[in-house]
Amino acid sequence: MDFPTLDPLDLQVLQALQLDGRAPFSRIASVLGVSDQTVARRYRRLHTGFNVRVLGMTDENRLGRQSWLVRLHCSPDVAEQIADALAKRPDTLYVNLSSGGTEIICGMKPRSRKERDDLLFDRLQRTRQVVTVTAHCLLHPFYSGPHGWLNKSNALSPDQEAALRPPAPEPLDAPVTLDSADEALLTLLRRDGRTSLTDLQKDTGQSESVVKRRLETLRSTGVLYFDVQYDHESLGQDVHAMLWLTVAPRALTDVGRSLAAHPEVHFASATTGQSNIVVSAHFRSTAELYTYLSEKIGPLDGIQHVETALILRQVKQLTYEPGR
Repeated sequence: MDFPTLDPLDLQVLQALQLDGRAPFSRIASVLGVSDQTVARRYRRLHTGFNVRVLGMTDENRLGRQSWLVRLHCSPDVAEQIADALAKRPDTLYVNLSSGGTEIICGMKPRSRKERDDLLFDRLQRTRQVVTVTAHCLLHPFYSGPHGWLNKSNALSPDQEAALRPPAPEPLDAPVTLDSADEALLTLLRRDGRTSLTDLQKDTGQSESVVKRRLETLRSTGVLYFDVQYDHESLGQDVHAMLWLTVAPRALTDVGRSLAAHPEVHFASATTGQSNIVVSAHFRSTAELYTYLSEKIGPLDGIQHVETALILRQVKQLTYEPGR
């Protein structure tokens, strides 16, 4: 997919940041063959014009935690109010309104079973205007997290990718345990993944050498990775759809791998529930969505049912809170 509002250098800078969100502009500039000032100027333009931000994210699997998708059907008069309340919770990753504004789709990363149960079995169940609640545990990611959709733009050559890609995380024998200092560092990076070491040191009260060492450990274990948030509409991706696929168990892996290779797909995971694969995909138009369903989803062996829901409004994207 190409975007008429972005030139090749813009796309290269975006993919470079997707590969390594904390790469110095000087390193990116050296790989791209331009000046440091040019990369810095392009980043400022992308930040201002396309809402581009680099955010520090955590891989919940490496922390021994579960990730969930929650679907709520609500009375139309309260859906936005409930969505706004969910967006303010620190354990929600994103919150979307769909289905004529009566359904909320919420990505959730609870830190404990108590935190999960408090939301699913207490608060939401006691909200009278919530008609139904279904919770889907994400079982196996096919395309998500550190992969980052911008890598599908192929703006960089293989050699440029290799020069910018950080080392792969170490294999783990057991989940990583975080302490309060790690949590404080991650909180700051969730707001701005490119926060300088000096500011991280000042805001956490730790020495710069300790911050640097903790940052390196979080990255090398795969707990911390960086994702790029941007305004999809500004990049020509006007239609955002969630697809809920019911797939024969024997075909789950093959279908998941096929979906991961599709340029339209930003996220795909096996999940619990009646539908066993969930997909988030972006398109230029509903006509392009129709073509995708008929020509790419239709031919996949093992798909028994497809439910499509258009996202009408994104209340919360990643961990960046509206209004900040």
